[in-house]
Amino acid sequence: MKIHGSFLSAGCLLVFWALPVAADGAAADRLHALIEHEWERDLADDPLLATYRGDLRYNDRWPDLTAAARTSRRAADARVLAELDDLPRAGLTPADQLNYELFRYEYADRVATAPFAAEAWSITARDGPQALNEVAEQMPFATTADYETWLRRLAALPRYLDQYAELLREAAAAGRTQPRVVMERVLPQLEMQLAAPAEASPFYDRFRDFPQTIPAADRERLRHEARAVIGAAVVPAYRRFQSMFRDEYLPACRAAAGISATPDGAAYYANRVRHFTTTGLTPEQIHALGLAEVARNRAAMLEIMREVGFTGTLSEFFAFLRSDPQFYYGSADELFRAYVYTAKMIEPELPQLFGRLYRTPFGVRPIPATSAPNTTTAYYSGPSLDGTRPGWFYVNLYRPEVRPKYEIEVLTVHEAAPGHHLQIALAQELTGLPKFRRFAGFTAFVEGWALYSERLGYDLGLYRDPWSRLGQLTYDQWRAVRLVVDTGIHHFGWSRQQAIDYFLDNAAKTEADVINEIDRYSTWPGQALAYKIGQLRILALRERAAAALGPRFDLRAFHDALLENGALPLDLLERRIDAWIAERRGP
Repeated sequence: MKIHGSFLSAGCLLVFWALPVAADGAAADRLHALIEHEWERDLADDPLLATYRGDLRYNDRWPDLTAAARTSRRAADARVLAELDDLPRAGLTPADQLNYELFRYEYADRVATAPFAAEAWSITARDGPQALNEVAEQMPFATTADYETWLRRLAALPRYLDQYAELLREAAAAGRTQPRVVMERVLPQLEMQLAAPAEASPFYDRFRDFPQTIPAADRERLRHEARAVIGAAVVPAYRRFQSMFRDEYLPACRAAAGISATPDGAAYYANRVRHFTTTGLTPEQIHALGLAEVARNRAAMLEIMREVGFTGTLSEFFAFLRSDPQFYYGSADELFRAYVYTAKMIEPELPQLFGRLYRTPFGVRPIPATSAPNTTTAYYSGPSLDGTRPGWFYVNLYRPEVRPKYEIEVLTVHEAAPGHHLQIALAQELTGLPKFRRFAGFTAFVEGWALYSERLGYDLGLYRDPWSRLGQLTYDQWRAVRLVVDTGIHHFGWSRQQAIDYFLDNAAKTEADVINEIDRYSTWPGQALAYKIGQLRILALRERAAAALGPRFDLRAFHDALLENGALPLDLLERRIDAWIAERRGP
């Protein structure tokens, strides 16, 4: 899943610490006020986050990246945590006890992360200034005012890029840089932003074709203003940023793939492991778990290899899968149609597995050309809170000759339904919860659910031939390999090539995908661990519930119970499911 937003997570300064100490009866009001103020603080301070969530108030702005603004945000986060610790919890209802626990979890995590200056690593091969034109994917373009808002945002872009350049200079001076080999991939992406004339710029895309709602009299004026702001403001700003990136930041980038090569890198990786897995597992434990899962999946893939009659080693089988034309479409259009067909084929089967289904629709879109060569096979972008923007399943059509057919079913299940779209849309439709919970993004839950959903493809009538079953195993193996290579890179000091070789030796993913994935892990430490850790915990909870309830176990009810509170940290999810099992079992 990809979220179009900045790395910021807090907002304008609000004086919560000055609120009077409340009696137990007022504790809920005090908590609700704090939660609502913090929600507004986040949106005001991070306009990209607001855009992603569907709040239109800040669509003409960019975040403030100055050192003063970052310091202010961290201080405000610390004050919120102190306010929560001072709040009399005993007076809260069970529902508000859960709200408190989750809200405090978020701010304790922010405060624990603050010393590591995480924004220093905000630029990756797939996200950063090089892809800011893609922000338009999250914005409405139905009225003249919508286009004028985008023009104002473009006019404000030079200030944001200049601040971003200063942030990277600061990061370089502190030694908190990304791997040079990965950052070299950013240069051609920045070059795309320097296209001339202005009509060739990716920022001009929205002005090529207008919807019927835009009066004809406004269209040429909007195009003229777009050409002017892109030519006079956007392109010169990108030229400055590109020069700084090439001449100052890139030479300072680290040679090693792992974060442990940076100041406090080992401690930062431990922080990221806790953040993304929401567990106390150590890198050593996760690495061992990954090795065991890789071995299990290898054995299952060998069985399929024998079933299809392939004679040779597993490595030779992988080479066959990567090179035989029967496994690939000849055009991007054929590949796109296959994704659309699969997504719509799955939806009617969902009531078999869920008692409650989403109301918000989703669609399928190609990944924009500016980022497609450097990003993953697909990602999901969630709907807006007000329901005016659907969820989107973005698929990578760049080089269809390296996008295997046998991945389509499993990838669609993960990114669309019953994976990300079902879970995220259902969470946002939980109108009885505070908004911060409806948008909660605990990665181990969100990605763990999506990976668990891949197994549900069997219940939905997918994976009917050995190749599609191999696709499911390939994707499970992909996430198992992540446990090994992410800890290998960042904890055990593996090189980039060592990680690539391990991946290629143990999964049938194409080399292009593998390189993109390893570069992603190098620049986003710990995130890749969440998938398998979350999936295995959900599978264990399902087995526990089935064993405890016997014939009374209802898979639909179990899924509804998993999803009814939105995303949760894994330990808290386990407590909630244990309570659900006890309630279903009765005295």
